[in-house]
Amino acid sequence: MNKVGLMKSFQSASRGNLFSIEIPKATKEEEKQIGEWISELEREGKIKVRELLQREYSVFLHGIIKYASE
Repeated sequence: MNKVGLMKSFQSASRGNLFSIEIPKATKEEEKQIGEWISELEREGKIKVRELLQREYSVFLHGIIKYASE
């Protein structure tokens, strides 16, 4: 998975512009990489994370996908 794949996962898991998704992870490195991608997407203004839970075997995210016309 990469940042683009993560964004596509948000879009497929969304209802309107709200999303809730649980992303499985295998290692601490994956958890760190997922966190970096989420931070990048927030800085780029594509998403707004309302809730982020680090679970033992997954990362749960709840937030808003921001739509903007360019």
